[in-house]
Amino acid sequence: MQAIKEVVDPEIELNVADLNMIKKVNIDDKKIEVWMVLTAPFCPLASFLVEEVEKKVRAIAEGREVDVVVLDEPWIPLERLRR
Repeated sequence: MQAIKEVVDPEIELNVADLNMIKKVNIDDKKIEVWMVLTAPFCPLASFLVEEVEKKVRAIAEGREVDVVVLDEPWIPLERLRR
């Protein structure tokens, strides 16, 4: 998660983890999978954000395969979850 926190959404100026865009991270001996959602269905930065998450995770993956899966579910900001 520390590596993922380096990925900042330039429109909102917060990292994708703090924005509650990362739903799950699964790590095993061969693969790291990151499940994430987008802040909007047709987010113009979708490709950029997915590529940045993949790049940051790949840098610490120690040879494991890295897969970033974009989920088809709505984004719920953390402040709404805290209410």
